[in-house]
Amino acid sequence: MKKMKRCGILVGGGPAPGINSVIRAATIKLRNEGISVVGIFDGFEHLIKGSPVTRELETDDVSHIHFDGGSILRTARANPTKSEDGLANTLHSLEQLKVDALITIGGDDTCFSAIQLDKKSKGKIQFVHVPKTIDNDLDLPYGVRTFGFTTAWHFGAEITRSIIADAQSTNRWYFITAMGRKAGHLALGIGKSTGATLTIIPEEFGNVKEIGFQHIVDILIGSFLKRVAAGKNYGVAILAEGLAEQLSTYELKKMGKIEYDEHGHIRLAEIDLSGMLKDEVRNGLKEMGIKATIVDKDIGYELRSVDPTPFDIEYTKDLGYAAARYLLEGKSSDMISIQSGRSVPIPFIEGLDPETGRTKVRLVDIKTESYEVAVEFMIRLKKEDFTDDKQLARLAKTGNMSPEAFKKRFGYLVGIKA
Repeated sequence: MKKMKRCGILVGGGPAPGINSVIRAATIKLRNEGISVVGIFDGFEHLIKGSPVTRELETDDVSHIHFDGGSILRTARANPTKSEDGLANTLHSLEQLKVDALITIGGDDTCFSAIQLDKKSKGKIQFVHVPKTIDNDLDLPYGVRTFGFTTAWHFGAEITRSIIADAQSTNRWYFITAMGRKAGHLALGIGKSTGATLTIIPEEFGNVKEIGFQHIVDILIGSFLKRVAAGKNYGVAILAEGLAEQLSTYELKKMGKIEYDEHGHIRLAEIDLSGMLKDEVRNGLKEMGIKATIVDKDIGYELRSVDPTPFDIEYTKDLGYAAARYLLEGKSSDMISIQSGRSVPIPFIEGLDPETGRTKVRLVDIKTESYEVAVEFMIRLKKEDFTDDKQLARLAKTGNMSPEAFKKRFGYLVGIKA
C-alpha cells in the first residue's frame, strides 16, 4: 500500500454529539504529520453522484469546533451500497479527490458502506470507521459506548426530570418515546437514571418476530393500575422507538403511512407510537370506568445536535486521534474503539453478521444485573402481584374487576396462566 498523502473525512447517518471533536482531532493529528485533509460534505450523497462537495481542512479551521454540536461537514443517509454503480461511482469520486485514505464517522449503515467500499477498492484506499450513534447499538465490547450516546442520555434525562415533575404536579401520565431503532439502550438509560415509572424496550420480548400491540398496551395499563392502587395518580413511561419496528405491518399502517429511508429502514420518526398507545390505554381504562389524562411526547431530534458533554468531547478526541494514527501506521479495514484507555482496532469482518451479511447490532443484554436493577425499580405488574392474594385483590378492585378477571386479563404479562 502506498504511503498516505491525503485523507478524506465524511459523516453518515444521523447527527450525534461529538462529531466535530472527531473531525478536529483527526485533522490536527494528520496535518501535524504533513498529510492534507479534505472534508467531504453530506456523507456519500455527492460521491455517489460523481460530484463531490468538499472543503480543505486546516488546523485553524477546526481548532474550536469540538465544543459544538452538529457537524461542520453536515451528514446524510445516502447509501452507496444500493447498487454496484453506486459503489463504483463513490470510489471514482474518491480517486478524483486523490485521497489515499477515508475516515468514515457514523453508525451501522455507514460502517456497512465503508466495509463494502473497502472490499471493492482492493487496497487502493485505506478505510477506518469511527462508531457514532446515540442508539449505542454498534457491536462494540460490553461497556464500550458509541460516542454521542452519553451526551444524548444526559440531555434526555434532563428533559425527563422536568416531565416527571410536571406529571407529579398535575396528576397526569406521560408516554415518552426515545430514539433507538433496534436497541433500547437510550430509553433504558433515561428511564433508569431518572427513576421513570417504567421503561419498555424491544429486548424484553425476546426473539419474537412481532410484538403484539395489545401486549404493550396491557403493560402500560397494568402499571397505571398499580400506581393508582398505591395512591399515585401520575407516572412517566419511557418507550424505545424500536418497539414500533417490531409491530406487525397491520398495526404500523394503523399509525399512518409507512416511509423508508435510503437503507430500507422504516422512518420511525413518522410513526406515532406514543400517540397510538395513549389512545388505546385511555380507551382501555375508560372501559374499566377510569378517567386518565395522558400526554405523549417524543425525545430524539433535540438530543442529536446538542453540544457534547466533557465526557464525549474527551472520548471523541481520543477516537479522532486514534483513527488518524491508525491510518498513519499504514493500516486499513478496521473500526476504531477505545478500551481501557487504549485504541483497539476491530476488524470490519468481525462487525458483520454471518447470517445476514449486515453489520451486527448490539442489543441490551437483559440477562445482566444492570438490567435486573432497572426492572426491580420499575412500577409494573410482576409475578408477586398475582401470588399475593391481598395485592391481587387491591389491583383488581382498582380496575373494577374481580381477582379472577384481573388474573385472566393481565397474568400472561408475567407468565401466569388464568
